[in-house]
Amino acid sequence: MSDDLKYPIGLCVTKKELNGDERTALIGEIRSLPSKLRQAVSGLSKEQLDTPYRPGGWTVRQVVHHVGDSHMNSLIRLKLALTEDNPVIKPYEEQLWAELADSALPDPEISLDLLEALHVRFVLVLESLSGDQWHRTYTHPASGETNLNEHLCTYAWHGNHHLAHITTLKERMGW
Repeated sequence: MSDDLKYPIGLCVTKKELNGDERTALIGEIRSLPSKLRQAVSGLSKEQLDTPYRPGGWTVRQVVHHVGDSHMNSLIRLKLALTEDNPVIKPYEEQLWAELADSALPDPEISLDLLEALHVRFVLVLESLSGDQWHRTYTHPASGETNLNEHLCTYAWHGNHHLAHITTLKERMGW
């Protein structure tokens, strides 16, 4: 774990090619994320949930809701790549989404429940992919073409990245 408050597990590293064991491990990270997030926020008070994980960063509450938003987009991007020929995906303004009422106000339990169901579906699709399907792609207007191996790396990292925002905050604050 790094002392970097913004990137406590380091920057995302993706691979265009993964072997079966690497995919299995990354899918396992995605499968376990909802329960790890739930455990990380369990018992936190309203004040703790409304504490930013770093100066200028989102609150714990916003982080949990952001993961729900992001991983909904992830599943949609995955399904687009599987059903269309290199689709151009629509980015979203995550910072602005985090300021909307459904991210800034409600109990994180709403997004934790969402993530549990969403990740069941996410994992079902990931585990169903054949060798050639992992090379299917989508194009992000800002970052370019991404294949599904890279997508898997990104979202396994993304979940752990935000989980670490919460767990390292708890450690620093002694919660």
